[in-house]
Amino acid sequence: MSGFVASAIEYMMDAGQRSVLFLDVLRRRGDQYREHAAQAAPHVLQYAAELIIDGRELDEPVNYVLVRIIPPKDIEIDSDRRPFIVVDPRAGHGPGIGGFKADSEIGVAMKAGHPCYFIGFLPQPMPAQTIEKIARAEALFIEKVISLHPKADGKPCVIGNCQAGWAVVILASLRPELFGPVIIAGAPLAYWAGVHGKYPMRYLGGLLGGSWLTALTSDLGAGKFDGAWLVQNFESQNPSNTLWTKQYNVYSKVDTEAERYLDFERWWGGHVNLNAEEIQFIVDELFVGNNLAAGRIRMSDGQAVDLRNIRSPIVVFCSKGDNITPPQQALDWILDLYADVDEIRAYGQTIVYTIHESVGHLGIFVSGGIAKKEHAEFSSNIDLIDILPPGLYEAVFEAKDADTTNADLAVGQWVMRCEARTLDDIRAMGGNSFEDERRFATAKRVSEINLAAYRRFMQPWIKGAVTPQVAELMRNLHPLRLQYEAFGSHNPFMSAIKAVAEQTKEDRKQVSTDNPFVAFQEQVSKQIVHALDIWRDSQEALSEATFLAVYGSPALQAAVGIDLQSVPSRRQEMSAAHREMLNRRIVELKSKIGEGGLREAAIRSLLYVGSARGMVDERSLEAMRNVRRSNAGARLTLTEFKMLVREQFFMLLLDQEGALTAIPKLLPDDASMRQATFLTIGEVLSASAAVSGEAAKRLKRVAELFGVNADEVSDKVSNLARFDQAKAS
Repeated sequence: MSGFVASAIEYMMDAGQRSVLFLDVLRRRGDQYREHAAQAAPHVLQYAAELIIDGRELDEPVNYVLVRIIPPKDIEIDSDRRPFIVVDPRAGHGPGIGGFKADSEIGVAMKAGHPCYFIGFLPQPMPAQTIEKIARAEALFIEKVISLHPKADGKPCVIGNCQAGWAVVILASLRPELFGPVIIAGAPLAYWAGVHGKYPMRYLGGLLGGSWLTALTSDLGAGKFDGAWLVQNFESQNPSNTLWTKQYNVYSKVDTEAERYLDFERWWGGHVNLNAEEIQFIVDELFVGNNLAAGRIRMSDGQAVDLRNIRSPIVVFCSKGDNITPPQQALDWILDLYADVDEIRAYGQTIVYTIHESVGHLGIFVSGGIAKKEHAEFSSNIDLIDILPPGLYEAVFEAKDADTTNADLAVGQWVMRCEARTLDDIRAMGGNSFEDERRFATAKRVSEINLAAYRRFMQPWIKGAVTPQVAELMRNLHPLRLQYEAFGSHNPFMSAIKAVAEQTKEDRKQVSTDNPFVAFQEQVSKQIVHALDIWRDSQEALSEATFLAVYGSPALQAAVGIDLQSVPSRRQEMSAAHREMLNRRIVELKSKIGEGGLREAAIRSLLYVGSARGMVDERSLEAMRNVRRSNAGARLTLTEFKMLVREQFFMLLLDQEGALTAIPKLLPDDASMRQATFLTIGEVLSASAAVSGEAAKRLKRVAELFGVNADEVSDKVSNLARFDQAKAS
């Protein structure tokens, strides 16, 4: 009994001290919130930055800025490498998340030697600011970055996180000439997509009756939409974390977790505003309307937003653990745009995706582990992605170990390869039925009707009643803001906590880890989380059932003009102009099959053999770089090399046999040059794995086309142990 009493006393002492220290953390959070909000340009970037362009000074002013990230002293930047531009998501919270930690998107790009720039925003929008004006400003920003690096080995790689993702692809479709590879992380592009039993956030617009509430909220803000409402929507998706886990984690580990918690809360609590026109565009055109992939968004000059206009590779990073932007919403736009992989190639498009198994929405661009793996690999291998032949690929990462072939050719602790995929791989993840599509189309139509009714009958009264002063008062009384303000030092009770906390730190006595009351505390916490998760699941199930029942009603669908017998499809057919251009390009490429020299023959041969593997590995690209470095002759720029690869790839696609039989015509008479080139082809192919199976058979044919003795050359090629077996077969 004495041991039990001692454990109880020890635990009570520790719990009391932790309670005081936890309250002090909340006090510091409240003070930090006020200090952060008082700054003219609040952000959470860990890096020093130099202002390049202030969007408020443009002819069409916006509250966005372009800054150059100043690298730390221990990082060397090559100004001739392609720049990276991280575009911050403006989804209610503060700016700076792409450089929130040393291991961040910005951090790993700089470690790879790339100059880095950041497009962020200020808390208040400029008058008359719209999404289109922001896009035009960001185009000016990218043009400026390009001008600052005239010798760069490629156009800027642009990273769009979350809500910045759709903004980036819209701009890339309007101004494709400005972009190198585009990386969109956790970004929704197909807003209706999902599967039953998961991801209920896609039902929210329909359950609220559409976007009229967005207009009402903006009117109550005197023309501004309070971003705190967006943050509250995010938090409502995971009540166990919002109401318990986030705070409990700090309370239970208050001696070690306080600083991490405060760093995150500085960003999460930095709520910003949007103009009414901006948020209405986002809700009507994207989340409720789902018009982006369908090509139904038009700019003020009449130009349509067609994502098929994007000529740069698009890299999509999503996660099965993301309930805000699940894989279907991140990837199903591909199904809306293309009939098959051949159509992707017909548009000259390269799409690479990777799906994490478990990380949550914020972890995609906040987690240091994700930055050190996926983002680091994308940054280090961005040139590989840029020169991939058109098509659909999945990026796969494997940890390096003692058995990894040519491990020195792979940067970091992982090996990245891009494996060819088809649209069936995306369909296999699940998606909407035709009935679901009709339901969402019905919700869209109801939203349009409700919004029109609100604007006609209620909006004039609301606008007339709400003054800027009333709007500001309502913003200050938002529950999310109050939770910060209530615990600040200006609260007399909390100011007293500071002195008590300082004394507590001096007298701190932590409980032993084997104390039975600690185990009981953890068990209680798990039960609370479990109960909140059950409540969330029941609410989500109810939300889904309500949406499916209401908007699946044949009477409602007929009333709003939805054809009950239609087979919904948003896929855009290829335009006559593009098909004509494509036919001209096919004729041109076929006519050039017999043109070129040793370089064209080598690339054509590499593509022919490599395509049998159905994947491209980063080690092969590094092997090619090594050959390029040792070659004293004329070198192609990355852009020229990319064009060469694409031309040879399409020649093989259009007429493989004709392209192969033309190779001897492209080769020099010098047998030693042909043999040396064939040896290089073998070295590049074997950099990632031994050449075997169908690839080895194809390499044998290339040897015959080059007129070299395959037996002699194969002995010189590293890792071609299985080449002889293929020849025998």
